[in-house]
Amino acid sequence: MNKIQYIINATKLEKNSVTHTVKLLEEDATIPFISRYRKEMTGNLDEVQIGEIVKYKTGFEELDKRKKAILKSISEQESLTPELEDKISSTYDLTQLEDIYLPFKKKRKTKADTARENGLEPLAKTLMAQNSPNFKAAASKFVGKKVTSVDDAISGAKDIVAEWTNENEYVRKRLRNLYRHSAEISSKVVKKKEEEEGAQKFKQYFKWQERLKNIPSHRLLAMLRAESEGFVKVNVGVEKEEALEIIKGIVIKIQHNSCTPFVEEALEDSYKRLLNPALANEVLSTAKERADEDAINVFADNLKQLLLAPPLGEKKILAIDPGFKSGCKVVCLDEKGDLLHNENIYPHPPQKETTMAMKKVKSLVNAYGIEAISIGNGTASRETELFVKKIQFDRDVQVFVVNEAGASVYSASKIARAEFPSYDVTVRGAVSIGRRLADPLAELVKIDPKAIGVGQYQHDVDQTKLKEELDRVVESCVNGIGVNVNTASAPLLAYVSGIGPSLAENLVAYRSENGSLHSRKELLKVPRLGAKAFEQAAAFLRISDPEHPLDNSSVHPESYGVVEKMAADLKVELKELIGNKELLKKIKPEKYIFGNIGLPTLKDILYELEKPGVDPRKSAKVFEFDPNVRTIKDLKPGIKLPGIVNNITNFGCFVDIGIKESGLVHISKLANEFVSDVNSVVKLHQHVQVTVVEVDESRKRIQLSMVD
Repeated sequence: MNKIQYIINATKLEKNSVTHTVKLLEEDATIPFISRYRKEMTGNLDEVQIGEIVKYKTGFEELDKRKKAILKSISEQESLTPELEDKISSTYDLTQLEDIYLPFKKKRKTKADTARENGLEPLAKTLMAQNSPNFKAAASKFVGKKVTSVDDAISGAKDIVAEWTNENEYVRKRLRNLYRHSAEISSKVVKKKEEEEGAQKFKQYFKWQERLKNIPSHRLLAMLRAESEGFVKVNVGVEKEEALEIIKGIVIKIQHNSCTPFVEEALEDSYKRLLNPALANEVLSTAKERADEDAINVFADNLKQLLLAPPLGEKKILAIDPGFKSGCKVVCLDEKGDLLHNENIYPHPPQKETTMAMKKVKSLVNAYGIEAISIGNGTASRETELFVKKIQFDRDVQVFVVNEAGASVYSASKIARAEFPSYDVTVRGAVSIGRRLADPLAELVKIDPKAIGVGQYQHDVDQTKLKEELDRVVESCVNGIGVNVNTASAPLLAYVSGIGPSLAENLVAYRSENGSLHSRKELLKVPRLGAKAFEQAAAFLRISDPEHPLDNSSVHPESYGVVEKMAADLKVELKELIGNKELLKKIKPEKYIFGNIGLPTLKDILYELEKPGVDPRKSAKVFEFDPNVRTIKDLKPGIKLPGIVNNITNFGCFVDIGIKESGLVHISKLANEFVSDVNSVVKLHQHVQVTVVEVDESRKRIQLSMVD
């Protein structure tokens, strides 16, 4: 089976689609570019389908690499037969491949190795054949210098049989099936840790048991975290007797002869010492991979929603990083997000210079023409919001509370130091809070997604897979929106198709030396940005007030000619065509099919020409919490509150109700009907109405409901 067929079998996609997509990927085309500008080649595949092709292409290549390493290893041992080589070459399951390789795998010295060195392999073959009329008599012939007794000889033979049984492909296959379907996972508290404060959040796992294949991802990850922190012991296993019956059914050929009791002892040893630990670990590892995948998907969905949150746009913003003792850091930003002014105010205890702080904020709003105020949602957020809303401004100023998760990570980062070398972390953090309101995507790409806090157990999952998926999400969002080439930061540009960190730095340096770019063609003057990078990147980079009208659209430069022909056929200037719905209705796309440009691309072009360069995100909306709720002490079961969804998991969503602790709406309390997918009911930053169900003040836990 070749790579293409392997991918087709896994994805069920059309052969032409897979073949052309793989070819494009091997030519270093990116997923956003392929899905948007090579629809005719791929059969109109979307980013998810192309991502699946990437996944199985990588899987095939890794499997092929492993096969070559195994063949080389067995060949070096002079054990590679034509039949074995064919068997390995025709295997496309990694687990099965490792089972084939197991007898040849280099491992530390085993009991069986010692027995072989003592010359007991012939006796083990006799035991395995199970046809000796008197096995003890047969064993006595092996007593000598190295083997001092019959019992030692039999023990060594059993060790070899135990190892053979462990390496038996059929035994492992049958047992693996049992573990996959019937394995139970259980946990028990570590007694000496039971009363520790950190153990209490894992209390439900002090005594827990369920079928492993049915366990939800969040529960498995919670149990494993409880074990890693030393509060519980986790065990995975199947019914021992059922497992032994399977092994005996395969290995024991003759019942009730002199060999039978010794074979049974060898099989029990093989199960206890070799098979059970290996297969229990394998099935737990597989379950952990599934749980990781679920958790990563939840994180990816949340991150996408967060990155695509409504921007306020290019407005003059006053941002406040609230605080009590150290005061509130205030910064003023212009429409481009550049820092104009910063200072501290002290409206709260212990200083409580409220009147002076009010005058200062009002003065700054007037002096810098502020249009909106952005307040971080950390310590003293509600108090600061109420303080600001008491100020009588001379102009209409909207007040927003924004999620500041990760702002402190940004403020101490290399990116922040490069942007603001003369300012401390407090100023940088406040700037980030302001910029998040203006454009969440542009600001959040500067922060490691894990620091944003919109996942479940993100520190417990496979970090490589998590990074790959989150990078893919950020890349998809950035390219889906498009980037202003003249204002975008290097971190934002780095996610543009075909650019990457190095070219992004070069582009920013080019801008600094030569001023703003006036056309997409000018991108080719950026050092090391060649034709291939231009092909991949150009259509995702926008130029405001450009020399060519299409440079501020998502139309690819390779398609400019067809748009110019459309305008010429209508006998209008290109500028007149863009945004003119009446003229665009007259165009018959079928007339312009030529070469690589087919109907899917032409329809995309016409759709873009209607609203060129328009940001698909909605506008930011002001939200107000209940002014009577300031702390968890103000909550009572039954009261209804406005809230904002700030995290989504498989088991429900967390809602910010304006206090330090977020409340949980369990999946069973999301709607009047059954809900299987939390994302089908709520989205991040959605404004919701919730009812308080239960308050556990000591554990800082709040149960909420969205059921009518």
